[in-house]
Amino acid sequence: MFAVVPDPIPARMKGLNRAEICDANFQQFVREWAGPRGAAPAHDEPVLAGSALDAQGFRELFESQLISRHLDLMARVLRVQNKVFYTIGSSGHEGNAMIARATRHTDPAFLHYRSGGFMAERFRKLPGMDPVMDAALSFAASADDPASGGRHKVWGSKPLWVLPQTSTIASHLPKALGTAMAIEHARRIGQPLPVPDDSLVVCSFGDASSNHATAQTAFNAAAWASYQGLQAPVLFVCEDNGIGISVRTPAGWIARNFAQRAGLDYFAADGLDLAAGFGDVERAVEHCRRSRRPTFLHLRTTRLMGHAGTDFEIEWRALEELCAVEASDPLLRSAAIALESGLLSADGILTLYEATRARCFAAADVADRRPRLSSLAEIIAPLAPYSLDAVRAEATRCVDADARAAAFGGEARLPEQQPPRHLAIQLNQALHDLLLKYPEALLFGEDVAQKGGVYTVTKGLQAAFGGRRVFNTLLDETMILGMAQGYANMGLLPLPEIQYLAYFHNACDQIRGEAASLQFFSNGQYRNPMVVRIASLGYQRGFGGHFHNDNSITALRDIPGLVIGCPSRGDDAAMMLRTLMALAKVDGRVCALLEPIALYMTKDLYPGDGAWLTAYPPPDQALTPGEPRVYDDAASDLLILTFGNGVPMSLRAAREIQAEHGWSVRVVDLRWLLPLNEAAIARHARECARILVVDEGRRSAGVGEGILTAIVEAGLGATPLRRVVGADTYTPLAGAALLVIPGEDDIVDAARALAVT
Repeated sequence: MFAVVPDPIPARMKGLNRAEICDANFQQFVREWAGPRGAAPAHDEPVLAGSALDAQGFRELFESQLISRHLDLMARVLRVQNKVFYTIGSSGHEGNAMIARATRHTDPAFLHYRSGGFMAERFRKLPGMDPVMDAALSFAASADDPASGGRHKVWGSKPLWVLPQTSTIASHLPKALGTAMAIEHARRIGQPLPVPDDSLVVCSFGDASSNHATAQTAFNAAAWASYQGLQAPVLFVCEDNGIGISVRTPAGWIARNFAQRAGLDYFAADGLDLAAGFGDVERAVEHCRRSRRPTFLHLRTTRLMGHAGTDFEIEWRALEELCAVEASDPLLRSAAIALESGLLSADGILTLYEATRARCFAAADVADRRPRLSSLAEIIAPLAPYSLDAVRAEATRCVDADARAAAFGGEARLPEQQPPRHLAIQLNQALHDLLLKYPEALLFGEDVAQKGGVYTVTKGLQAAFGGRRVFNTLLDETMILGMAQGYANMGLLPLPEIQYLAYFHNACDQIRGEAASLQFFSNGQYRNPMVVRIASLGYQRGFGGHFHNDNSITALRDIPGLVIGCPSRGDDAAMMLRTLMALAKVDGRVCALLEPIALYMTKDLYPGDGAWLTAYPPPDQALTPGEPRVYDDAASDLLILTFGNGVPMSLRAAREIQAEHGWSVRVVDLRWLLPLNEAAIARHARECARILVVDEGRRSAGVGEGILTAIVEAGLGATPLRRVVGADTYTPLAGAALLVIPGEDDIVDAARALAVT
């Protein structure tokens, strides 16, 4: 387009830094401009004939492009001096500044990492903000970075509604779509929004990322919603530079794949040419805002200076190809527009160019002298907030008694007035109470509505609260959790259900990489509270196989900041749900409730005794996170530490152990699996002569390892102990399933081994 490197290419050019070449190319191009020069247009006149962009708009977009470029150049120079810690740049993508100009600062944005131009332009939306200093602080990992507090180089801003992204490939697309759906959903249920009702959601990504399964999940769900007439005003912006690190995107692939996709309204714009591209960008934005439909904007870009500072393209890409890419630099086209229109002279452009460079380096110098995170306490401060008193008050807060009685059909029909019930019914009653207590709460997932879930836990809730608050989703766990994040972003309180624990693993990164990380990487400025209910664990009879008897808890316990509860009985489940909802409401926490499938309908501890039925706890009762349930706190001969299905098994085994050995047995139901209450574990271990850890999960990386670590680190490693745990295998079908997970006989056998220790 605007090649300035001579042909043939001198050998000396082959070893040059490509960032230096792009820098030199721009200056040479401007100095040697020999094209036409027009009379400068007025501010409100088109910058070029036929363009939808006026002169003032072009001037500001050009300045935003220059800011983005010089931040990249600054980062390349200062990285080698250890003053900057991130070199994935935006060079070649500066045209995304047009998206920022055409949208509002109240349109939530989930951005591609090459969004320097977008950010520089969006900063214009609010006075008194400095995109250069904010970016410099982020590049320098300064604790004063207003986006993440120095935890990562992210494009983010609370005032500008840019939610910080640290995504794995394309993992932000489901939550962006969820946020768009939440804007419309909140309006339908009469809940206030933190953004204007006609807001849209911007979601940008690269052409290579568009192929990722998580991206395809979002596109499919957007089309699914559109097909049913559900409004979802998301603007998917595919910034197509034709390459992903070193893998080329086939020419024409993005247009072929998306231009005719049902449910996605396709637009294309030239991101390399502000004058030509802006009108198409405006049309896409206006269509999305007006129609409230998912919209796909295919933005032509290029990639300069490699994927990152460590990507030496000359080692794997032909020099002629590199020079052709550098000749398509969008800043060359913007300089040509400025010169051709007469808006700026060559000297004026070069003065602006160098002034922007100086501004970026000056900001980087200031940022380098600002403090960085220097302690573990500073680093983790926003990860897992816990306001003990406020959470307790919220968990035990009750709605108006008359309104509650009316919702349940009268005082006599209140659940606490009913006979003891099993776990599934008490969960159902607790969910009824919580949907009544929190009008912003939504319960959704596969089969949760009319059917009431596979195990009838949500039966009757849609009839009681309506289809706008209790509803079925498409069969896609990634999108269920993406929707949950979107609803939470818009001030709602989601209760998503994952039908089986095994299905969570398909979508784990929506919690690990996205939901649970948001408070951390936004320095506590953004939060997406939710309580994820998951039918879990093994021992389900007559319904076998590893998908329905999954005891793999490790993937959840590895997620920083996540709270995991696992009740073994109905009253605990109800109180635990109240606490988890309070944690979400007060502290914005992401929580998971693992509901043992095999205990849903369990009535008896021993045949016919009804001992596993519990009374419903009144709504002013809740649990303290980490608080265990202790059976026989005075017993000291043997301690059994367990959870979930292990609790009734251990209680039955305890009777046999007492009869055989004469030991008093203390059984502790931990109830909370993350974080583990290590102090309570140590306290009980210290008071007992022997220890058994009963863990229905797998031997490797299970809950039991955490329990043993707590015991040893408390200095109690000399206490005789054994672990009863599942095997490192998938669960087989039918009765064979019980051979790979612990049973009561295994607990009794372990006690016998302790007796001879």
